[in-house]
Amino acid sequence: MNLGVSHWQDGWWSRALRIDSPNFGERPSHAQIDLLVIHSISLPPGVYGGPEIEALFTNQLDWDAHPYFAQIRDMQVSSHFVVRRDGQLLQFVSCDKRAWHAGRSHYRGRDNCNDDSIGIELEGLEGETFEAAQYNALSVLCKMLLNNYPIAHIAGHEDIAPGRKCDPGAGFDWQLLQHKLELSNSFFPSARCDGKIIKKNM
Repeated sequence: MNLGVSHWQDGWWSRALRIDSPNFGERPSHAQIDLLVIHSISLPPGVYGGPEIEALFTNQLDWDAHPYFAQIRDMQVSSHFVVRRDGQLLQFVSCDKRAWHAGRSHYRGRDNCNDDSIGIELEGLEGETFEAAQYNALSVLCKMLLNNYPIAHIAGHEDIAPGRKCDPGAGFDWQLLQHKLELSNSFFPSARCDGKIIKKNM
């Protein structure tokens, strides 16, 4: 994926395949959209390429289709974006709206990270690695978000809900993302900084 000709309209990015989720709400009037949250997801766990993620985010998942789905039965969730293994980018919720991806969370002195964050799901399994195409698509997406929203922080789900969530996990290369984005350490949790990257602030 390259930047190419793209534009934003009402929080939707033209370079992503739009699939509207009903699972969203309004952001609080005081919210600043300054946090990107990186997640990982696969349904069933470790199975890639099927329609289950889209079905989950649009409340159409067949709960009886796989034994694992009993654990998430009737769950209503969403994320703003999903990055497939081949780099395909899907968007489910306008970035101007509040998607339901973070759950109970706390980061940079604030609770309820859904209020002021944009959620990005990478198709993958926590603890395992991700594809080069995903890093390329993710970096392009993050650059576009940095240019259009006052993003000041990028963190994993595990950083905003420690002890409750473990994604994207040890297999995600934070240093690679930081290099691709050319961002300073201040954008990332201190645990993610390697102490070697001296890059521009955007």
